[in-house]
Amino acid sequence: MEQKDENSKVIDRFTKEAGYEFLSNFYQSTIRFEGMLYPTVEHAYQAAKTVDDKLRKIIRNAATPLEAKKMGRCLQLQNDWPDIKVDIMKVLIKEKFQNPFLGDLLLKTGVMKLVMNNRFNDRFWGVYNGEGDNKIGKILEEVREELRQELLISNNDIQVF
Repeated sequence: MEQKDENSKVIDRFTKEAGYEFLSNFYQSTIRFEGMLYPTVEHAYQAAKTVDDKLRKIIRNAATPLEAKKMGRCLQLQNDWPDIKVDIMKVLIKEKFQNPFLGDLLLKTGVMKLVMNNRFNDRFWGVYNGEGDNKIGKILEEVREELRQELLISNNDIQVF
């Protein structure tokens, strides 16, 4: 049997059962966005679609990330949303992994490819039936590499006297 190296491994299930639930935007982790705290990346992302503070508060207080997502589908989007949504997602995911515990878990994925497979036909943020842009997976990989570089820099700054 051929042994695959870490470079060829793929994490494509962001679930508790697979051990990678922390990669999901639905994972409970407090996110600060524009001065407000949100319970998950999903809550913050959906709220970011609007500039209406009242609607943002309603989404922020949604009982679950799925409820927040459903609310986000009904919003009138900011005019520039198509141009800023990927950047917003990266800001939110980067914020999530500033948590040392979560950042460490992300770093422990090594150099494995991260793929957000889904069953809801999302070919932009993820992969559905083997097709898709996998923007979430790519952002996670970028954030992981940024964390790795920050760690290298901070380790190089340690001076021994």
